[in-house]
Amino acid sequence: MTSKILLPVYSLWKREMIRFLRQKNRVVGALGQPLLFWLFLGIGFKTTFQYPDASSHINYLQYFYPGILTLVILFTTIFSSFSLIEDKNEGFLQGVLVSPVSKTSLILGKLLGGTTLALLQTLFFLALAPFLGFSLSPFQFFLLFIFSFLTAFSLTGLGFCLAWKMDSTQGFHAIMMLVLMPLWFLSGAFFPETGLPFIFKLLMRLNPLTYAVAGMRHLFYFEAPGFLVDIPSFDLCILITSLFGVLTFLYALFVTHHKSC
Repeated sequence: MTSKILLPVYSLWKREMIRFLRQKNRVVGALGQPLLFWLFLGIGFKTTFQYPDASSHINYLQYFYPGILTLVILFTTIFSSFSLIEDKNEGFLQGVLVSPVSKTSLILGKLLGGTTLALLQTLFFLALAPFLGFSLSPFQFFLLFIFSFLTAFSLTGLGFCLAWKMDSTQGFHAIMMLVLMPLWFLSGAFFPETGLPFIFKLLMRLNPLTYAVAGMRHLFYFEAPGFLVDIPSFDLCILITSLFGVLTFLYALFVTHHKSC
């Protein structure tokens, strides 16, 4: 029984890996755009940015870095969701759905494939951390890996749910700009919530990506407690991100069982 679930999951996961290696433009898109965001905005705001806590000597490139890691994960999961639409248009997805493969295996295979790709590109982007003055201990790195996995799994699940009813990548791109990017903009990646109007603070606290970015910041700023005062605790970040992943997975099960692709 276990092999009937795990073998399809592995096969679909492997297919995602092979497809990714054959489509180099996905690597450029998922890494190049966040890198440009980080460099242009980070350098542009570096001289004017000042964190409300004066004791935290952190420039904007450092402040923006955890948010950019989240953007790398977001972009990778978006491209992974594009592949779901392509599978549907090419007839592959319909073939899987009429086969003995369970829908749970289909979802896990796609989600774990997108999650793995996001983790690989996050690790690649982490190579820049030492140049910013970040020195991660093995324990910090381990926690960062686990937290990145939770974030990537959650966002891949969200992308899966949004892409399931889409017939074109153009339509999904419009939804991405309308839903996913505003989530990132209001996650605290650009600016802290300190001093913002109440409505913005409320939207940021209701945004699941806020806890993804805040969790990243906790892992990078262990030695700057004053910098972490106004963001959610790390325990809460883990809890919210985990719950978000569970909810997106359950909703993916719901849409695949109740709505045709």
